[in-house]
Amino acid sequence: MGRIFEVRKASMFARWDRMAKQFTRIGKEIAIAVKAGGPDPATNAALRRCFQNAKSANMPKDRVEAAIKRAMGKEMDNYEEILYEGYAPHGVALLVETATDNHVRTVANVKSHFNKGGGALGNSGSVSFQFKKMGVFKLKPEGLNAEDLELELIDFGLEELGEGSGENGETILVLRCAFTDFGNLQKALEERSLTPISAELEWIPTTTVPLTDEQAEDVSKLIERLEQDDDVQKVFHNMG
Repeated sequence: MGRIFEVRKASMFARWDRMAKQFTRIGKEIAIAVKAGGPDPATNAALRRCFQNAKSANMPKDRVEAAIKRAMGKEMDNYEEILYEGYAPHGVALLVETATDNHVRTVANVKSHFNKGGGALGNSGSVSFQFKKMGVFKLKPEGLNAEDLELELIDFGLEELGEGSGENGETILVLRCAFTDFGNLQKALEERSLTPISAELEWIPTTTVPLTDEQAEDVSKLIERLEQDDDVQKVFHNMG
């Protein structure tokens, strides 16, 4: 087991802004999961994933319950998930995941962010070929034998297991699987009573673009601009 391949971290919001954005993002994910698979986490793997991430983000229980009630109500917003593709400055590819109830507003905003940040919004398929969609689980390493865990989980779709860094620089275990094996690996972790720090579907770059610190700052400013948009859920990049 080695250090898992990681790309350069983009700049993030101030702590409280980031927390508020996380709650909004998870609330939308809960609504989408409930609409697609119902309100029972026992039979809805996507909703269980949302619950795990809500707990990891310290999202209050009443906000989680409110999101579920809204998703089941007649007044529920119908969110559409749309992926936008484009280039940041210095040839860095960006994938922008959104959840919106007004795609006309969202595409206009996303295009404006790209233009103001020195990038360019592209067409569908223009950069996604440079990424691979994968399930990504992050675990605390305490009490775990990584080599034994890797052998146990290979049959459930595990493709990569290695060390990574948490938000505060602490060492964590990162597990990756194909998008189609997400549910299988999630279930295998649950059966072993292993609760992830987070469980996400992410776009992992197959190659990266090396940048200087100054160039990386240019890209990070665009990513931050995009991440602060209310309709944007996540932004992925191949900045090395």
